[in-house]
This record gives sequence, structure tokens and C-alpha cells, in this order.
Amino acid sequence: MVRDTGGGYPWSHVPTQSLEGIAMTEIQPGAEQQPAHQHSYIANNTKDDYLKRLRRIEGQARGLQRMVEEEQYCIDILTQVSAMTKALQSVALGLLDEHMAHCVVDAAREGGHEAEIKLKEASDAIARLVRS
Repeated sequence: MVRDTGGGYPWSHVPTQSLEGIAMTEIQPGAEQQPAHQHSYIANNTKDDYLKRLRRIEGQARGLQRMVEEEQYCIDILTQVSAMTKALQSVALGLLDEHMAHCVVDAAREGGHEAEIKLKEASDAIARLVRS
């Protein structure tokens, strides 16, 4: 679990609780630490692309609210829900792809317990996407 406990940077990661044997960390203000790993969407310079796509999806959600407020035809609303769902799935698949190609591959190269954790996280994420 990563939890903002207030204060400012830099943050240190303090072990807290575990979920199915996976160590979780709590972010605490304190000692200066550089992150050991850079998120793939940052490393691949795609953060701005994801933000643009998410803002577009946010606009779609507002449009859906407006359609319901205006009592528009159900099928038209459902069509827009489908488009928004597809857009969210596209973002999720892009993030998953980058995570697999960057974070999981790096952890696999390192081997050991961290590799097992990253593979389990990826597997769980895939399972959540398939269920949604």
C-alpha cells in the first residue's frame, strides 16, 4: 500500500503490511531516497500521452452525464459508454504493455524475490483486466 502521509518530498518507503505474502510499502516523509525504479510510462516518455487520453475520457464521462441529464435515447448513451470503456481499456493495455516490457523485464533480469513479485503483480493485473 502506498499512502501519502502528508508533508513534502523526499519520501521514504517504510514496510507496512502484506497482501498474500507481497510486501507493501507506506510512503513516509523523511530521509532522501531516490526511487530504485522509474515507472515505465515515465521512462518511455508517454506520461503526457496518457494524461491527454485520460482527459479525453474524462470529457466523455461528462458528456455521458449530460446525455442522461438531457434524457437522451438509451442506445445512444450505451454507444458512448462502450466507446468510453474501449478508451479506458486501451489506456490499461498500454500501461500493462509498458509495465511488462520495462518493469517486469528489469525485475526478471535481476531475478530473485523481486522478479516473483513483479510477475505476480502483472498476472493479477491481467486477470483484473480480463474480468472487467
